[in-house]
Amino acid sequence: MMQKTSTKNADIYFGDCLDILKNIVDESIDLIITSPPYANQRKYIYGGVSPNVYIEWFLPRSLEFMRVLKPTGSFVLNIKENVSNGERNTYVLELILALKKQGWLWTEEYIWHKKNSYPGKWPNRFRDAWERLPHFTKQKKFKMFQENVMIPIGNQTKQRLKRLKERDLSRNKSATGSRFGTNMSNWLGRELVYPTNVLYLSTEYRNKSHSAVFPESLSTWFIELFSEAGDVVLDPFAGSGTTLFCANKLDRKAIGIDINKTCVNLIYDRLKLLG
Repeated sequence: MMQKTSTKNADIYFGDCLDILKNIVDESIDLIITSPPYANQRKYIYGGVSPNVYIEWFLPRSLEFMRVLKPTGSFVLNIKENVSNGERNTYVLELILALKKQGWLWTEEYIWHKKNSYPGKWPNRFRDAWERLPHFTKQKKFKMFQENVMIPIGNQTKQRLKRLKERDLSRNKSATGSRFGTNMSNWLGRELVYPTNVLYLSTEYRNKSHSAVFPESLSTWFIELFSEAGDVVLDPFAGSGTTLFCANKLDRKAIGIDINKTCVNLIYDRLKLLG
C-alpha cells in the first residue's frame, strides 16, 4: 500500500520509487534531480546495491523516469564511482552507456567541485574532491534558462576586455577546429557571464540526520537552470529532502520518494517548517 504525506506544495512518498512512480501520470514532471544510493555504500540506510547488479537495478527505475518526464524536461543524476581493491569501479560509466541505449540523450555532464573537502592520504591516489552530474534529456530541445545562473564577469576578464585588439572585434576561428569561435567584444560592458560546467560548491554537514546531505546551492542551481515557477520537480531518492525544500522555496511543486521511513519523516518536518 502506498504511503503518502503532503504539504502545501509537496507530496512525499514512502516506498521504492520503482513502485511509487507507477502511480505518477505520464509526462507530468518537468525536472528530475536526484542522487541515488551509490554502489555498496550506505548499507545501513538503504541496504546497498552491488556494482555487479547496479545497472540491472537502476534501469527499470530510469525507464519510469523517462515515462513521467515531459519531453522538454531534464534528468540530472548526481553519482560517483567508488574505489575497491585499489582501482576505480566502472559502474557509473557503464550506467551512462546503458542509459543512452535506453533512449536517453547524454546532453551534458556537470562536475561538482567540493571546495571544502577534508584532506586525506591513500597509497595510490588522492582524496575525491568532485562528483559527476550527468544531464540527460529525452530530446535535443528542452527547457533551459541560462540567464538564471549567470555569474559576475570577474576582474581578470574585465581587464582583458579593456585590452582588446582589432582581431578580437570579430568572430575568431577555433584553434581546435571545433568550428565554435568567439567574439570577445560581445562581452564589453557586461557585468554577468555564463558559468562553466564546473560548479565550485561546498558540501554541507549541518544535517546529521542523513549521511549524504545534498547541498542546497547545488539543488537550487539546477532547479533555476532547468525549470520555472509552477513546474514539478521530482527526487525519486529524496534522502534528507533538500531538492524538495529548494523547489518549494523557488515556487515549484515537489514530489519526493524515499525507501527509508526516517528520511520521509525528516522531509515532512522540514517542509512543514518552511510552511
